[in-house]
Amino acid sequence: MRKLIAVALLIFSCAFSTAGEAQRIGEDPVLEAKVQSLAEVLRCLVCQNQNLADSHADLAIDLKNQVRDMLRQGKSEKEIINYMVERYGDFVLYRPPLKTTTWLLWGGPFMLFFGGLGGLFIFLRRRRGQTEAPLDDAQRSTAARLLQG
Repeated sequence: MRKLIAVALLIFSCAFSTAGEAQRIGEDPVLEAKVQSLAEVLRCLVCQNQNLADSHADLAIDLKNQVRDMLRQGKSEKEIINYMVERYGDFVLYRPPLKTTTWLLWGGPFMLFFGGLGGLFIFLRRRRGQTEAPLDDAQRSTAARLLQG
C-alpha cells in the first residue's frame, strides 16, 4: 500500500510541474521585454504554429538571441522585423500582412466556410425536393400485417 501511495504522489507531483526557458540573470529587463514582444510577433520557422516566444527549438532560441543582439546594436523593432522578413519571407511573421501573395492565406478559411455552407444548402434543397413514391396495395397490406403482429 505504501508503494502505491508513493507512486500516486510521484505521478501527482509530476503532473503539475512544468519547465520553462530560463531567463537570463542580470539582463536588462527593458531589453528582455522588447525581445519578448518581438518574439511574440515572429513565427518559429521549424515549429508548427508557434511563435518564437513559445518555442524552445534551437533555431527559435538562436533567432531570439539574434533579435537581442540587434536590439543591443540600437536597431528599432521595425528594422528587425524588416530584416527577418527580407531574410525568411512573410512566413516569419506570425500574422502576415494582407497582400497579393498572402490573400489565399487570409481568404481561404472564409472561402471554405461559405463553400461548405453553400454545398449544405444545395444538398438540403435537393433532399427536400425528393418525394417518396406512394405505397401500392401489396405494400400496404404487408405493412398492416406487420403492424398487427
